[in-house]
Amino acid sequence: MAESPRKKVLVVDDESDVADLVAYNLKAKGFEVETVNDPTRSIAVARSFMPDLVVLDVMMPEINGTQICRMLRADPKLKQIPVVFLTAKVEENDRILGLEIGADDYVCKPFSTKELVLRIQNILRRSEGKGGEEPVKLIAGSIELDVDRHEVKVNGEVVELTATEFKLLHLLMERRGRVQTREHLLLNVWNYETEIETRTVDTHVRRLREKLGSEADWIETIRGVGYRLAERKVHESSA
Repeated sequence: MAESPRKKVLVVDDESDVADLVAYNLKAKGFEVETVNDPTRSIAVARSFMPDLVVLDVMMPEINGTQICRMLRADPKLKQIPVVFLTAKVEENDRILGLEIGADDYVCKPFSTKELVLRIQNILRRSEGKGGEEPVKLIAGSIELDVDRHEVKVNGEVVELTATEFKLLHLLMERRGRVQTREHLLLNVWNYETEIETRTVDTHVRRLREKLGSEADWIETIRGVGYRLAERKVHESSA
């Protein structure tokens, strides 16, 4: 039986010792790793290497990590690649900004290499989606989620979601009508067991609603608890 290809991770950090440390620990877990210390080369290397995930420092000369993340999200070939920010910027506003522009996770320096590797493994596991013998489609109004194709359409048009946004919408649609607490979502979407990151859920829900456009109100906020996918939209219930 042929072995599955190794997952590829691109590490972008202007500090070579940090990049080398991350690369060493990822390689020890079986990943194929490419490191870039010159941030101006990051997009070109990403296009040639085509990683499964990018670990991205934020504070770098000439071009910073948030700019690179925006460039990744704007590139048709690279926009679906998960991004993990690795940075010394620890303020909550910095974390929220990172998530809002498309990062899938945010790890602060100094960091635990074991935790970083575990988070990367969890994100890649989510990105793979669920395989099955038959395609599975979930529908709510004009929202159609195709699990087999890992695709979401709104009003017949494909909507580009990150791996985390897709997993979040999938969970809400799969458990339609049932309230999902922030803690439950963190555990099932992000694989976290801590309450420290609850704002992460709010940020991703806000971004997901923006992408759903006219169908955003399918996702209901249950104040002080969490979110649920409505049984029916309010304006439809009276139709």
